Amino acid sequence: MEHSPPKSLQNTHVKLLAFDLLSLTPTPDPTTFSRLGKLLLSRVEILGTITSRDYKPNKFLKFTIDDGTGSVPCLLWLNHLNSPYFSRRDPPTVRLIANLAAGFAAQIKIGVVCRLRGKIGSYRGEVQVTVSDIVIEKDPNVEVLHWLDCVRLARKCYDVVSNLN
Repeated sequence: MEHSPPKSLQNTHVKLLAFDLLSLTPTPDPTTFSRLGKLLLSRVEILGTITSRDYKPNKFLKFTIDDGTGSVPCLLWLNHLNSPYFSRRDPPTVRLIANLAAGFAAQIKIGVVCRLRGKIGSYRGEVQVTVSDIVIEKDPNVEVLHWLDCVRLARKCYDVVSNLN
């Protein structure tokens, strides 16, 4: 039995450089974006330096992350305890999510290098990432290794999947 390649990597955190992420185009489905008109994506992992920060307590933290190829707008929601969306969920789980988000927000400072994962979305026609988790990076080599991973994955995986579809 022959295995057919995936037409999307929708539920995978795809490692991308900012210029690649910012070039994604929306699809009719608001939860997916298209890379090079073929590969469908919904989640991303990016790494870079925090270059701006706009904090609204108990609401959100908007910030940008720059990897040298571009600046990506990011959003970390901090309204879990008063959001109608989360009111339907288990209260201890919501408190855990809220505490994690507050911890992430405290770590996001201008000049910090971090790796983040999240959902790709758009706001006012621009690509942005709604953050689900953040790791502060201490190793100075991590940026170069991330770049190499992104280039390798684009050539050996993402472009191959795009060309097969």
